[in-house]
Amino acid sequence: MDRTLRAGRLATVAYFAVNGFLMGMWIVHIPAVEDRAGISHAVLGWLLLLLGAGAFVGMQIIGPLTDRLGARTVVPVSAALCAAAVVLPGLATNVWALGAALLVLGLGNGCLDVSMNAHAVQVERGYRRPVMSAFHATFSIGGVLAALVGARTLSWGWSPAATLGAVALLGVVAAALSAPALLRPEPGSVPSQESQESQESHESPTPSRRRTPHRIWALAALALMLMLCEGVANDWSVLQLRDVLDAPAATAALAYGAFATAMTVGRLLADRVAARFGRVAILRYGAAVAAVGLTAAALSPWIPLALVGWTVFGAGLSGCIPQLFSAAGHADHEAAGANVSRVAGLGYLGMLAGPAVIGPLTHFMPLNLTFFLPVAFCAVAACAAGILRETPQVAGNPARKCASSV
Repeated sequence: MDRTLRAGRLATVAYFAVNGFLMGMWIVHIPAVEDRAGISHAVLGWLLLLLGAGAFVGMQIIGPLTDRLGARTVVPVSAALCAAAVVLPGLATNVWALGAALLVLGLGNGCLDVSMNAHAVQVERGYRRPVMSAFHATFSIGGVLAALVGARTLSWGWSPAATLGAVALLGVVAAALSAPALLRPEPGSVPSQESQESQESHESPTPSRRRTPHRIWALAALALMLMLCEGVANDWSVLQLRDVLDAPAATAALAYGAFATAMTVGRLLADRVAARFGRVAILRYGAAVAAVGLTAAALSPWIPLALVGWTVFGAGLSGCIPQLFSAAGHADHEAAGANVSRVAGLGYLGMLAGPAVIGPLTHFMPLNLTFFLPVAFCAVAACAAGILRETPQVAGNPARKCASSV
């Protein structure tokens, strides 16, 4: 295996881990930041929408820029922006400052999310086999590390500003050190200045170049549904055990722990499974298994069975989203960033919509019954898995062999 390609893969792992660590450190410090800004839970909930809005805008901006300039240029800048922005919530002392800080943090996170996924697609193309899920696993590992580090610094009495400031510095340094190992743009993937000027002077882009293909929007819709399912686990799994099954607080917390652990382990294994059985199988059977697991968790009258259900849900869901990102990136080499930004953007909106959708439904039915909405979404994804079977435009693409199976 080419040494440059291996170095590019390690650099991509570093950026995914840094992103997970940065966002994990922010999550760990949410209560302290809330107290420092003097706001209520309700106000914080509204402000978190600014985090999501910033991320969505950043994703839509950075996708075309990645295609134009190359991921090697865009990823380090995005990582530095995300790292520098993570300190801002720790400095906020009122609602307006915190709102602005979350908007900028979301912008940096969205830029890094799309650009590093676009580079991951380039690495995967070089390896000629699936490697995307492992990158997403390192994001989760970065979040686990953040939880451990954040718990320690909070026990030492460090202020959010001091901790997040140190984290921001480490993030910028890590981004700079990893940058030289990023892969250079592939020939023809980034338009030259001459070709841009020729295109502008002779004729406008054809409709197929300007319009996002229907297949990309279909992948984005699946990402929205499946990331909504992930958001439901993040926001409601603990409450389900506590409120529906009357589990003690410490036991209820195991629901999310079981889900997150299964997600991480599943993503570490998903690339091997995809290489053997194909991406379609990962999405079809993974989503089906996730539906079974969430159904068991929702209907179980026993705490142990509910925990098993959340574990199975995480394991089934773990490999699905990376396959959608990978398929979007491989669909068109020259528009990989823009296509990933569409899928990631709608997916991110889905994750934010989880609490917004489930919450109102609890006024009409018990919490556990609302979970049949994400169960239905998993079933739709399983039935629509054939969308991954379409062969890519470029011969030799690693997704060709995987997507065509099953």
